[in-house]
Amino acid sequence: MADLIWLIPALPVAGFVLLMLLGRRMGEPGAGWVATLTVGGSFVLSVATFFDLLSLPADDRSFHQVLFTWLPAGNFSVDVGFLADPLSITMALFVTGIGALIHLYSIGYMAGDEHFSKFFVYLNLFVGSMLLLVLGDNLLVTFLGWEGVGLCSYLLISFWFSDPANASAGKKAFVANRVGDVGFLLGTFLVWMTFGSINYLDINEGVHAGIASVTAIAIVLLFFLGATGKSAQIPLFTWLPDAMAGPTPVSALIHAATMVTSGVFLLTRLNAVLHEAGWANDVIAWVGLTTALVAALAALAQNDIKKVLAYSTVSQLGYMFLAIGSGAFVAAVFHMITHAFFKALLFLGSGSVIVAMGHEQDMRLYGRLRKYLPVTSITFMVGWLAISGIPPFSGFWSKDEILGAAWQNGTVGQIQWGIGVFVAILTAFYMTRLVVLTFFGDREKWRDQSAYDEVPDLHHRHLDPSHEPHEPSWLMLFPLVVLAVFAALDGVINLPIANLEFLGEWLEPVIVHEHEALPGSTVAILATLAAIGAAGGIAAAWAMYQHHKGSKELVEQPAFQHALYIDDAYTALVGGPGEAAASGLATFDREVIDGAVNGVGWLARATGRIVRTYQNGFLRSYALALAGGAVVLLLFVVIRMGV
Repeated sequence: MADLIWLIPALPVAGFVLLMLLGRRMGEPGAGWVATLTVGGSFVLSVATFFDLLSLPADDRSFHQVLFTWLPAGNFSVDVGFLADPLSITMALFVTGIGALIHLYSIGYMAGDEHFSKFFVYLNLFVGSMLLLVLGDNLLVTFLGWEGVGLCSYLLISFWFSDPANASAGKKAFVANRVGDVGFLLGTFLVWMTFGSINYLDINEGVHAGIASVTAIAIVLLFFLGATGKSAQIPLFTWLPDAMAGPTPVSALIHAATMVTSGVFLLTRLNAVLHEAGWANDVIAWVGLTTALVAALAALAQNDIKKVLAYSTVSQLGYMFLAIGSGAFVAAVFHMITHAFFKALLFLGSGSVIVAMGHEQDMRLYGRLRKYLPVTSITFMVGWLAISGIPPFSGFWSKDEILGAAWQNGTVGQIQWGIGVFVAILTAFYMTRLVVLTFFGDREKWRDQSAYDEVPDLHHRHLDPSHEPHEPSWLMLFPLVVLAVFAALDGVINLPIANLEFLGEWLEPVIVHEHEALPGSTVAILATLAAIGAAGGIAAAWAMYQHHKGSKELVEQPAFQHALYIDDAYTALVGGPGEAAASGLATFDREVIDGAVNGVGWLARATGRIVRTYQNGFLRSYALALAGGAVVLLLFVVIRMGV
């Protein structure tokens, strides 16, 4: 497989080109099937590469393929090459596997859309870019994929651009990611200045040879800035909730399973540098934990089913950065994998609900949908239990591994553990609220006019009282069932039991320094406490929303609905002082900068007009000028010599 690595990203790119040329002719559902098969082909190749690497000794599990030299410039040279090792192939497996399922789901979800084939053009380009990002053997190839997924996120979020809100959401995502990209570029420049190369293998060798702590800190903080954009961390997290304006399969693919994990992947790839970065790791851990807490509080009070899942994604990504900052890179990748499955399941499940409810997304108008959507409700509840951290579902194992890693970092780490457990309780609470409002409750609210009267901010009624929700086609149900199986069981890849930590052993050649494991008894105690907390969160939400005990106003605070007004503050800053500053700069550019340039031009023209009067072509005029000049020169000499 070493010679065929290039085919993994090439197949989706080939599908993109084919659909761009012939997609309209293929029509519906042909274009969707072509796109799905190309991504499925990449998944098959990724599986084959995985088993090929697995058959080798641990130290030899790396395929490096150089296709051609891209940028030769003196001592600087960048190749287009691919690095297939345990980290990149792990990423490729769930990007292509979950990506293929989401493509299949999209055939049913996007049925009847007038731009059906264009949607799959963008999806294939996105998957190709994501694979380029994770398989690239150097920072510049990774950046090419990094920018590719950024472009595709803009195209897909604003896919239904005729709605101004969708178009604005796409632009917001694009701008926020560009801010983060400044950090990526500056970090790449600093890596080149430090190591003389931007190849990952050379970077690891350079760190081994020695690197100044201040340089490592600068590199890590710059790349972390890039990661906060792609992976939606404070201060650049506000784009992701708005990105729910895109079609639901986009939310599942980009904002759950793939693109938003790019920052986690990048920092894990640079784990050798992070190990030398000292307090920069504390910054990463605290930013991740703070993001997890803020997003969890915001999710408590959202009424749009996709907004709850969006803030949940931001919160779970915060856990991953807590793991990165704690030096627990295996735990970060573990949670990345489990999150990819259960969050993709939850987003696709929400899409089935939205379709069944005539594209109404306000959960306050749902109720008792388990009676109408049995397959969707059962699979969705698997995702609910997984993300809530209930054993033996996958999220329990990966989340507790992160919390255990934080616990090891002394008193500060134990404080972080406590906050992390509180966030886990909030997660269980808001996800139970979502499940109860959607699938349980004591009435079918869309049939009840009083339910609409209870929603003061609802300006129109989408649903007819005679509406009968029903399950979608098998194209949408099959991916839900497959994802539910993995969301329930994929925690087995890294159980904290002797000889069952496969993921840790698999990633060992890539992780330069991994934190020490906690004693088994400590792991069991911490895991039990976290599970009890999650169960308490579920019980509290069930009592409040199913049995109507307690005041909902305690959790549905306006401050939580507005995510502590952080986005509002950005809007006020950009729309007030920011707009005034931009207008002032524009005026300065127009009046001063352009005025100076125009003034130089005017002066040159005026001088030319004056001088032109003396260039009349008459010899006697020129002789007179020479004579006059000679007289002036003579007078100057006489005066200077004091004669």
